[in-house]
Amino acid sequence: MDNEIRDLTAFAQEIAHVARGMGLDFYPVNFEVVPAEALYTFGAYGMPVRFTHWSFGKAFYRMKTQYDLNLSRIYELVINTNPAYAFLLEGNRLTQNKLVIGHVYAHVDFFKNNYYFSRTPKDMVERMAAHAEKLREYESLYGREKVEATLDAVLAIQEHVDFRSHIGPDYKIDNHAKGNSQNKQPLKHSCQTSNCQSQACSSKGTCGTCQQTTSMINEPKVTIRKKRTSQPYEDLWDELADKESEFETQQEYEDLLYYLIEFSPGLEEWQKDIVSIVREESLYFSPQIETKIINEGWATFWHAKIMRELDLSESESLEFSLMHSQVVQPSRMGLNPYYLGVKIWENIAEKRSPEELFELRETENDLSFIRNHLTKDLVEELNLFNFRKVGAHWQVTENDWEKVRNNLVQQLVNGGNPRIVVLEGDYEGKGGLYLKHRHEGADLDVVYLEKTLSLVQSLWGKAAALETVIDGKKIIYEASDGLVSRRQLGKAE
Repeated sequence: MDNEIRDLTAFAQEIAHVARGMGLDFYPVNFEVVPAEALYTFGAYGMPVRFTHWSFGKAFYRMKTQYDLNLSRIYELVINTNPAYAFLLEGNRLTQNKLVIGHVYAHVDFFKNNYYFSRTPKDMVERMAAHAEKLREYESLYGREKVEATLDAVLAIQEHVDFRSHIGPDYKIDNHAKGNSQNKQPLKHSCQTSNCQSQACSSKGTCGTCQQTTSMINEPKVTIRKKRTSQPYEDLWDELADKESEFETQQEYEDLLYYLIEFSPGLEEWQKDIVSIVREESLYFSPQIETKIINEGWATFWHAKIMRELDLSESESLEFSLMHSQVVQPSRMGLNPYYLGVKIWENIAEKRSPEELFELRETENDLSFIRNHLTKDLVEELNLFNFRKVGAHWQVTENDWEKVRNNLVQQLVNGGNPRIVVLEGDYEGKGGLYLKHRHEGADLDVVYLEKTLSLVQSLWGKAAALETVIDGKKIIYEASDGLVSRRQLGKAE
């Protein structure tokens, strides 16, 4: 084992030298070799240390069973911190670990330089350890059942955060949306320090890094007049301009978890802290969800280039080629992000300089990457098409390259999750929470909708309603006292 660690250390240093010579720029990486059970535990929890929940155990057994049946295999897990941590699967052959190490360095280069990761905290392992300790403390104070019930409800909606929070938006909540929390003031972020990396800068209170504070500002609902672009002979249009209607903006609030923290009348302070913990961890994982294809493609593209620069024996070259082909093999069950990502990067590399590749790596996420660089030739080469289930059979519905590309982009919007916004915190004048599903072509799963809405209602403490579209009809689902009802509003516009 000691000899294996020494060999890995030497090879890691050699590969790091090659990678940096190619232009990759990454944090220091600490490599550890761990058994399969530990690696799949980290994979299920998302981190080496995190609070416990039954859903993580469920994910672990699913992943471990697939490994035991040789249906899937995780060769490594890399953590976006500074320094970064990479866990290698015990039993990997030396050539496999060489490839994996090159793959890891490219991932860490992406984490360090991509804009969507620029505001994520780099000490998240320590933060999650503190979160786990805090939840254990709450279990001892309030009982495991109460803590688990709160976690069940919050984790059911953990995706509904403002996934742009990690790049520092303003948080604004109009008074009309606050429900029974009229004493609270809306928070507006006022940190203008461009190099601030503190998570506090995307939340509330004082930013300990840049010493800027968030200002507490009343923002009443405003009326905005429609304006035309100034044109020559403007006076000829005055009469028409006077007839233009005025309208009021309807405020929406995308960060459901943050809204619950600030305004829920049914949550105790310790429960709000649990919501805050889940929200912080969800925001940490959000950039990884947004960049799955481009990130895996980037790492695969560079591990192949790095391996070709190493002095491999004939048998090692054959083993590398076999493993690489398995990584980029098209999937018959779904979209392989490694395959699609690396094919797009290879296509870009044929036309652009290395400097331009690094510029794209800094600014793109999956949406822009596919929208801008998935070309007609690539769609035809990769044999991509749209399909859906008709009766008991799957049928191809479209193979026009633009429609295929646009359909793929649509599936990636908002991380693939439905967009749910808060419209009102005083529904029907009774303090209820009113949510709206911004329908974008796909209906919600009704069974999941009803169960989740009941959980949201338990977090809010009063009635909760959700407006959506089902089969072309506008429907409102209402949850109160554990029961969910529905009523139709009419045909969707």
